[in-house]
Amino acid sequence: MTTVDTTYAGSFIGGAQHRNAGDALDVVNPADGRAFARVAAASAADVDVAVQAAAGAFDAWSELAVSKRGEILGRAAHHVEEHLDELIPLLTREQGKTLRDSKIEITKAIDTLMHYVGLSKSLRGVHTPNLDPGVEGYVLRKPLGVVGAIVPWNFPTTLLCNKLAPALVAGNTVVAKPAATTPLTTLRFAELLADGGLPPGVFNVVTGKGSVAGEALVTHPHVRKIAFTGSTPVGEQIMALAARGTKRVTLELGGSDPMIICDDADLAAAASAASMGRFYNGGQACLAIKRVYVFESVADQVIESITAKAKRLKVGRGDAEGTQMGPMHTDAQRAEVAGQVTQSVNAGGELRAGGGAPDDPDLQDGFFYMPTIVVDPPHDSPMATEEVFGPALPIWRVAGLDEAIQRANASPFGLGSSVWTKDLQSAREAANRIEAGYTWINSRTKVYDELPFGGWKSSGYGKEHGQEAFDFYTETKSVVLGGG
Repeated sequence: MTTVDTTYAGSFIGGAQHRNAGDALDVVNPADGRAFARVAAASAADVDVAVQAAAGAFDAWSELAVSKRGEILGRAAHHVEEHLDELIPLLTREQGKTLRDSKIEITKAIDTLMHYVGLSKSLRGVHTPNLDPGVEGYVLRKPLGVVGAIVPWNFPTTLLCNKLAPALVAGNTVVAKPAATTPLTTLRFAELLADGGLPPGVFNVVTGKGSVAGEALVTHPHVRKIAFTGSTPVGEQIMALAARGTKRVTLELGGSDPMIICDDADLAAAASAASMGRFYNGGQACLAIKRVYVFESVADQVIESITAKAKRLKVGRGDAEGTQMGPMHTDAQRAEVAGQVTQSVNAGGELRAGGGAPDDPDLQDGFFYMPTIVVDPPHDSPMATEEVFGPALPIWRVAGLDEAIQRANASPFGLGSSVWTKDLQSAREAANRIEAGYTWINSRTKVYDELPFGGWKSSGYGKEHGQEAFDFYTETKSVVLGGG
């Protein structure tokens, strides 16, 4: 590690920086492996300060009209937008993604805030007349209280705002814990929201390790809901801890999303979608395409096309001009993906592209891994059975739609999926039979704020996005009104 030039106090609590009591953590640039900042890690006592601040702000925030909360959040979001030029390079430096991808991410985060700002003007309750003569009923929707949001390193701002926006509009206050390796953009995001008018204590950030700050947040008695995005094993641990206080949870967990390419598909468009869906953000996305099943009659053409696209991708520093794919986020993550590829190739898969670090000497210190294609690895190999969280794509030849769907479902995960076909019946059958919370038909794998998103099986519990997200940030109460 080289000399660290920046030190941050740590958490952002009650509208101001809070000096944490814990040890300092290095923030490393994945492009060169060097620490460029240090952030103080929150202790359980620091987390308590943040939760108390959120609890103290709850009454005033929750008592505002929903539209007023939306108005305040909208002004704050516009203030964040005015500082894109500051946030974009900061995100690239701590996460590794390209400047283009950082801009896409932060812009999407702001769009999500504004989507729920719009919904704040359209929320309505439920009224049921004539339950009995002279008796009517209605349903109240009330905020939960303090929400804990635990966010991973791959999309620090969008995955934060997926939780923050519905939680705040619904009237909750929030304590967020970003990943220990990507705290800086989140801290600055919180400062900008506060500068833009979000009241103190409504949104707080604690930095630190999951084993300390994260666990303290999950188990705090005043936290009523945990919204988590991350790996399935950690999500299961959080669910168990949250059970102690009967807390609400939303878990957006791992995925191994299948893509099915039929022989009647637009093969060029499908190959392009597979490449973008796999290698965007270095393949480090829960909704990345992680398995491709292509009909045998067109398999050679599709494999050749996807392989050629992988070989053409320019790998480099995220802040370098022309870079299309940056480094992986950590050396440990790179080693895990490399191991999965090696085991799958050794078991019989055919390596068509990549399979290791780039030769460029200027990239040797960073956590780079070349875009990788493996054809027909065994169905019990790691690339088939595990989540591969990096730029490595397995492709299998299948006899037809039935085999493709069976293979797609032969996974503990069920987050996203996609099918490419011109046949309406095939599209309907795939959408009906694939065990996943999202299916794209002839479409790139983009998540829309208008639609609910959440996984099946080991990919999670609950929904983000859409109006359905409010169901996971509110309590409902039935009221019966008699005439006496």
